Amino acid sequence: MSFEDALKKLKMVLFDVDGVLTDGRLYLHEDGYELKSFNARDGLGMKMLMDNGIVCGIISGRDAKTVDIRMRELGITEVHQGISDKIAVYEQLKEKYGFDDKEIAFVGDDVPEIKIFKRVGVAFAVKNAHELARNYADYVTNNNGGMGAVREVCDLILKSRGKEPYVPKK
Repeated sequence: MSFEDALKKLKMVLFDVDGVLTDGRLYLHEDGYELKSFNARDGLGMKMLMDNGIVCGIISGRDAKTVDIRMRELGITEVHQGISDKIAVYEQLKEKYGFDDKEIAFVGDDVPEIKIFKRVGVAFAVKNAHELARNYADYVTNNNGGMGAVREVCDLILKSRGKEPYVPKK
């Protein structure tokens, strides 16, 4: 199956957060408050996927209130944080939606995602991902995590379905 055919089959795209939706840096205040920086274009890409019937969700090893806030803004309800066993959550989501592995993509940046990369229909690694993650990816983005990599993935998926240029729903 070609890469474009694999993109056309996708019904769900799951994302890691740190290093994918953010640049991977953690800004911690002495009182424990954590600040993350998200790329607005990445968020629009995720909304475009959802507007086209593709379920979006996150599976993150860390737990941060800033992620809850951003995902709520985007309308993403599958928010799974503080997850040490990402493959278990992946299996739960697969079962919940009744999707086959080939209908799911994952966007990651490091070793914890490799188990999922081996299962999904399309595994995406961001440009600045750990070398091992890049080695298991079907596609490595031209953009770094937090710097447009997610939008690049979303645009590829939408383009495979003839959805370019994007016109927002009213």
